[in-house]
Amino acid sequence: MPSQQPYAWLLAGATATGKTAAAQCLAERLGCAVLSADAMLVYRGMDIGTAKPSQAERGRVPYFGIDLADPSMPFSTGLWLTAASHAVAVLTAAAPPADAAAAPERTRLIVAGGTGLYLRALTEGLDANPPDPDTRARWQNLFARGGLSALRDALAARAPDALATLTDPANPRRLIRALEHLDTRGTLPDNWRRAPQPPLAVLRLPREQLHCRIARRAETMFAAGLVEEVRALRQTFPVWSDTARQAIGYAEALAVLDGTLSTGEAVLRTAARTRQLAKRQETWFRHQAHAVWIDIDSSEPPERVAERVWETWRTYGPAPLIPR
Repeated sequence: MPSQQPYAWLLAGATATGKTAAAQCLAERLGCAVLSADAMLVYRGMDIGTAKPSQAERGRVPYFGIDLADPSMPFSTGLWLTAASHAVAVLTAAAPPADAAAAPERTRLIVAGGTGLYLRALTEGLDANPPDPDTRARWQNLFARGGLSALRDALAARAPDALATLTDPANPRRLIRALEHLDTRGTLPDNWRRAPQPPLAVLRLPREQLHCRIARRAETMFAAGLVEEVRALRQTFPVWSDTARQAIGYAEALAVLDGTLSTGEAVLRTAARTRQLAKRQETWFRHQAHAVWIDIDSSEPPERVAERVWETWRTYGPAPLIPR
């Protein structure tokens, strides 16, 4: 990313909450580009089952983070972060940004999606040293048993001055990460003293309404030709990456083609897996992000949802991004 501090508006939420439509409205209104933070939209040709923005929508708004890899290719958070850096560089070259903190209306990038790891990497950086699973599990278990106080006591015993330098001591994830670093490298994380990121605007629908939307989306995807899309993709790419092969809707369409599921069964299974994904996403935003929840109703049009998102953004400001 460029040396000048880049900023972006952030919009998140579980699948089927209407992030894409709201981001489209806001991008058209504000003259922004959209960076997709969705791990499935990176795959070329996987359009129907990912609810990818249409060609018409992409004609009205510049999009980044979409169609980055073939289904046969593995993909990672690091690769997505490289694409995000490219997006920022392109926008900066086209129109060098003013001070976004002083003039937030001039921020020209909206990041919208439900993949929490992408959003975290963009705002906190990508840890080059992934955590040891056993070490992380030990501190997570301590948190489950004793809560924040247990983590703080453990950290105080290891690094007595650490808590005094932490700006968000109520964040269990940062405490656990600090303890992991102390265990494996003997030091605190590099970004330990960094100021906390601005809150993340997160759309939330009532559970029953969300489940209804998910059911309709699953039916619509198969009616719109998801199985035919997958048939054509498999002819071009006989071997898929594990992530693409297990993508919601695509695994079920492959099973239809293989004769192990009926179309009706595939629709039901796709809806069930999507509900499970939505629950995991909301749990992540609740526990792993500083979320500002925007409780919406399925009767609200995208324009109204977009207005409410804008009100939240104006209150909290755009988010500074971490250079790569």
